[in-house]
Amino acid sequence: MSHPHTRLRVDLPAEPIDRFTAPVARFLHIESASGFVLLACTVIALALSNSPASEAFIGFWETPVSIGFGASSVEHSLQHWINDGLMAVFFFVIGLEVKRELVHGELRDMRRAALPIAAALGGMVLPAAVYLAFVHEGPNIRGWGIPMATDIAFVVGCMAVLGRRIPSGLRILLLTLAVADDIGAILVIAIGYTEQIHFGPLAMGAAGIVAIAALARLGVRSFLMYVLLGIVVWVGFYASGVHATIAGVILGIQTPARTYLGGAHFAEVLERARDVFRAGDWEYLGQRASNVRALQHAARETVSPLEYLESLLHPWVGFVIMPLFALANAGVAVTSSGFSDPVAMAVGVGLLVGKPVGIVLFSLIAVRLGIAALPTSVGWRQMIGAGFLAGIGFTMALFIAGLALSGPALDAAKVGILLGSTVAATIGMVLLARPARDSASAERA
Repeated sequence: MSHPHTRLRVDLPAEPIDRFTAPVARFLHIESASGFVLLACTVIALALSNSPASEAFIGFWETPVSIGFGASSVEHSLQHWINDGLMAVFFFVIGLEVKRELVHGELRDMRRAALPIAAALGGMVLPAAVYLAFVHEGPNIRGWGIPMATDIAFVVGCMAVLGRRIPSGLRILLLTLAVADDIGAILVIAIGYTEQIHFGPLAMGAAGIVAIAALARLGVRSFLMYVLLGIVVWVGFYASGVHATIAGVILGIQTPARTYLGGAHFAEVLERARDVFRAGDWEYLGQRASNVRALQHAARETVSPLEYLESLLHPWVGFVIMPLFALANAGVAVTSSGFSDPVAMAVGVGLLVGKPVGIVLFSLIAVRLGIAALPTSVGWRQMIGAGFLAGIGFTMALFIAGLALSGPALDAAKVGILLGSTVAATIGMVLLARPARDSASAERA
């Protein structure tokens, strides 16, 4: 009997190109690899922004790009298309992750979800309060949402470096906390950074959402139909003034999480396929292609659309969209005076102090009230380390900063994000790398 977690392998005849593509494929399957690619792109953006080529590098992202049909066209900078277009796919995947956690993950059980929800709430409230303590008047007050978010790609990368030093319970808690954190960040973007709403285009986007729900109820399985309606929803939200990435989140949450064919049914299909392939009918070219398409269709329906799209889009988000976003947005000229800017200090201290204090404090309150419990083999020192890791606020923090601020204030916020995230990651990894001298039960006492 095969192991339940055994991965199916299909060994095809070797080709010369496999010598180059096989190592790349293995790298793309490493869960933490996207975090390292994101880090490399961040370093490149910072290096080029502080080099003689800075003007050309920054100017490249301002290159106008036009998309149109006939006499109608829309023109924006390359950076704008990345932030409002490609990042909608990033937020779509976040919607898929939220739906998965609500249906199959920790968030489906309120008893188990209480701790990550409490931790995420504290990790949003305290950083915002710290920011407002530094910046409490003027237009830059809009940056209060910047230090509230956690970058799950960098957190996964840090956990991969730490390896078995991270208890499985803490790993699950951190990932669930990051998803709950993403829900909060989405609400912040939708509520805090929507200035004016045009209800006509918004109604068009809402109609697209209703149409998608209706097609799903009717059992329509065509991805093309949903992609076309998804574009309608995105355009409607974009034109309405509600940030278009919210459309991606809604579409992700709408994605069905149930399979159409069960494993037992598919096993019967495979038995019939084996009989067809072994029979002489397989040699009849007129039926071969249709038989393969039928088998492909059956195999596709054994996983839910949510699971299929997550596995399909994660490599694109992790290795293309997020690195491009980092290259386009992480570049900032770093000067000694930039570190003392009130916005930079507010963001940096919010991530470095507000995030871990909020996470640990709200977790402690939830545990003391009896509504939550620490995971097995996890003590409070490890929770503090996890709180610092959650202070890595890179991608979402940069995204919110771009919505909230502009000009020198935006540059200062980027400095705070980079400095706060770097120091928080270092402290978190040092705390979690130390072997626990006391048992988790002793730490809970």
